[in-house]
Amino acid sequence: MGLDDDIKHNAEDMKGKAKEAVGDATDNERLQAEGVGDQASAKMKKAGQDVKDAFTDDR
Repeated sequence: MGLDDDIKHNAEDMKGKAKEAVGDATDNERLQAEGVGDQASAKMKKAGQDVKDAFTDDR
């Protein structure tokens, strides 16, 4: 995985965790959901990049 992509995905994951925590603290369900969504998006991007890397590393 490219270092830039890894940093972007981790930053998106951290942003999602922060949103979720603020939503929990303020009882804001919309913010909680956005945070969970951001985390899921980051994980999917990481998984996609891992699959791509697996195929390019074997060649």
